[in-house]
Amino acid sequence: MRGITIEPMTAADWESVRTIYQEGIATGNATFETEAPSWDAWDRAHLAEPRLAARDDAGRVLGWAALTPVSGRCVYAGVGDLSVYVAAEARGRGVGRALLDALIESSERAGIWTLQAGIFPENAASLALHRGCGFRKVGRRERIGKLKGVWRDVLLLERRSSAVGAGP
Repeated sequence: MRGITIEPMTAADWESVRTIYQEGIATGNATFETEAPSWDAWDRAHLAEPRLAARDDAGRVLGWAALTPVSGRCVYAGVGDLSVYVAAEARGRGVGRALLDALIESSERAGIWTLQAGIFPENAASLALHRGCGFRKVGRRERIGKLKGVWRDVLLLERRSSAVGAGP
């Protein structure tokens, strides 16, 4: 995308990343979380790589993407649950697509063969983004959790790498 650079996220980006995360939380359709965690908690929960930040020409963080492991069991080492968040001011400008494309490429270099995403059915923009990047719906987890006292469904989407883990 023109004017956007995708780079590794660093701890120095945390305040911007946290602000963007809070904006997503505020929509009520991005996550079951109700507040962004501390850097230490977020850092412990996410894989060290890939962690990406989208920046504008002035170096401001416009969005971020990262992976959490789906399990501590070694057989799932190549499966990552992804998060992609875009600043409210930058939505609809291709930032999410640039981040997700870069996350797919980076995750394959890291040996990840499956990316999965849990998305609220009401989050049409996120569903369209993921489908446009080759994700497919594999299921609907009905009433999987409550957000502010309301049961919510989550659609489970996944993308299998054709470059990693495809077998002989």
